[in-house]
Amino acid sequence: MGVDASSEVVVVGGGVIGLTTAVTLAERGRRVRVWTRDPVERTTSAVAGALWWPYRIEPVESARAWALRSLEVYEALAADPDLTGVRMVEGVLGETDPDAAGAWAGERLPGLRATTAEKYAGSGLWARLPLIDMTVHLPWLRRRLLDAGGVVETRTVSDLASVEAPVVVNCTGLGAHELVPDASVRPVRGQLVVVENPGLRTWVVSTDTAGEMAYFFPHRDRLLLGGTADEDVWSTEPDPAVAEAIVRRCAALRPEIAGARVLGHRVGLRPARDAVRLERELLEEERVLVHNYGHGGAGVTVAWGCAEEAAGLASS
Repeated sequence: MGVDASSEVVVVGGGVIGLTTAVTLAERGRRVRVWTRDPVERTTSAVAGALWWPYRIEPVESARAWALRSLEVYEALAADPDLTGVRMVEGVLGETDPDAAGAWAGERLPGLRATTAEKYAGSGLWARLPLIDMTVHLPWLRRRLLDAGGVVETRTVSDLASVEAPVVVNCTGLGAHELVPDASVRPVRGQLVVVENPGLRTWVVSTDTAGEMAYFFPHRDRLLLGGTADEDVWSTEPDPAVAEAIVRRCAALRPEIAGARVLGHRVGLRPARDAVRLERELLEEERVLVHNYGHGGAGVTVAWGCAEEAAGLASS
C-alpha cells in the first residue's frame, strides 16, 4: 500500500496506546510520526503489569468491544512470544464472580473454571489470558512502526492545536490532564516490586478481606509483584514500606516469594478518567484532532481495539 504524503499524522504519546495507534495508522498507509516526551522504555506503559483483563475502565460496553478485539490480536502475537513479548498464561482471578467474568468475555474464554482450595484459598476462577512482557513488547511495537515507515521523535508538546499536521492523535494518557487540559484525568498510583522468579509459571490476582490487592505475574527471568491503587497520588518514588507490604501479601499467596531476591522497584501512574475519551474534533484550517486517552489500568487490555477506532476517526 502506498503512503499518502499529504496525509501526515502526528501521534502525541509514546506509550502502548500511542504506539499501537501509530502502528495501525502506518500499516493503513498513513505517514506517521510519534512525538513522545519520554523514550518508550520510560513511559508509564513500561511499568504495567500488563495482564489482559479489564481494570478501572469505562464505559463497560465499549471497553468490552475494544478488549475482545485486542484479545484476538494478542492471541495471534502469542505465537511468537520471544519476538512480541506476548504469552498466553494460566492463572487465578481471585474473588471473581463467574457470571461477571462470563458477561465480560466468557464466550471468548472457554477455559474459565472454578479454582480449587489447593491452588487458591479463596474463591476464584482459573483463566488463560495474555500476559505481556512490556520490556519486549514496547520495543517490538516501535520496530513494527519503523518497519511500516513511521518515525519516533523525543519531543515535548505544550499545545495540541499548534502541532503542524493535518491529523493529530492525542495519546498522552495522564499528560492530557494539563495538555488538553482535562481536569477529569487523574492518577491512580501503582507500585510494583520486581524479584527473581523462584519457579512460578502461573499468575494470581487477589483482593483480601481488607480490600488490599496482591498479584504476581511470572516472566521467564523475573516476577512482578503488586500492587497498589492510590487515587490522586502523583508521586513516582517507590515507598519502601509499601514494597515490604506488597512482598508480604504476595508471599501469603505463594510462600516461595518471601525468599526471592529483589531486583528493582517500579511506580506508574494509571491515567484514570470517568470514561475513555475516544473522539474526533476539528481544529482550524480543517485539521483534525483525535483524542484517545483515559484508559485507566486497562491500556494494554484495550489498546488494539481503541487504536483501530482512533485510526478510523483520523480517516473519516
